[in-house]
Amino acid sequence: MAVRRQILTLDEFTIQQYRKIPNATGELSTLLRDIALAAKRINVEVNKAGLVDIIGDAGITNVQGEAVKKLDVFANNQMLGVLQNGISCAGICSEEMDDMVVFNDEMSNRSKYVVMFDPLDGSSNIDTNVSIGTIFGVYRRVSELGTPCVMADFLQYGLKQVAAGYVVYGSSTMFVYATRRGVNGFTLDPSIGEFCLSHPEIKCPDDGKIYSVNGGYYSQYKNNVKNFINRLQNKTKQEGGPLTQRFTGSMVADLHRTLIKGGLFMYPLTTENPHGKLRLMYECNPFAFIMEVAGGKASSGDSRILDILPASLHDRTPIFIGSKNMVDECLEELNGRETPNAER
Repeated sequence: MAVRRQILTLDEFTIQQYRKIPNATGELSTLLRDIALAAKRINVEVNKAGLVDIIGDAGITNVQGEAVKKLDVFANNQMLGVLQNGISCAGICSEEMDDMVVFNDEMSNRSKYVVMFDPLDGSSNIDTNVSIGTIFGVYRRVSELGTPCVMADFLQYGLKQVAAGYVVYGSSTMFVYATRRGVNGFTLDPSIGEFCLSHPEIKCPDDGKIYSVNGGYYSQYKNNVKNFINRLQNKTKQEGGPLTQRFTGSMVADLHRTLIKGGLFMYPLTTENPHGKLRLMYECNPFAFIMEVAGGKASSGDSRILDILPASLHDRTPIFIGSKNMVDECLEELNGRETPNAER
């Protein structure tokens, strides 16, 4: 009697995809499964964070000068350890580390890929139990296989990513990743300890009813950004409104909602952060890749996020990302003439 199953695990799904691609080696599939293993380990600690001594500050700062949480350190070590002990990654860069880490051994030097990641996005929310997550981008090396990876392997356009994804640790734990073939989401089934396909072929709606922006920085935004926010707040029903504003301070949580339901996420430059606050390589590039594959858009306000050539590992950028029509509407306002500050 044949057994019929409706749900695929992440392993089964990646193997199924691998079989569809002529001459595929399976290395990317293995790499994605390694990242999923690290995510499961991080998830265990996130779920019991209030019961053990793993919440709060670690007493150190990262390269951006931000206080590092204990879970940041744990998550970074899990990602580093799993990828270093695997066979499909030549090296990594992490938001929590000053420089790249080269896995200089015979097996790693033959690997085609390098990974850049934010091990625990939204970690300032750890102590208050708000959803947090892991973000990653995978690049094909430009250096010669068989040799250690080099800085040029990491400092590539976001468009050069071969895969990108995130894990959200929330009411359920989800692993979402994109390749050029599509975006798919997997929910962790704790009864079997496996990520199972729950959101196949995710498409971001062209429009949405939610926008995300940190209103606390309103006074620091440029006038055209202020005017666009005012415009969103006063939309009539005929104009597609009214809209709802939601902002958690966790990019993974806000953009997961935006990807599924549609909407617009904005993190403009401010007088305090004139080059933007979010990291191009660890946060913006992966989400821009995911959103574009799903049919959305991502811009710095001046250019497509995926077309920005990084000058250093820790570059920052403003970002406007989400539903295609909402991003287009935003860019029309931002690229118009600078107008006097509108009253709220």
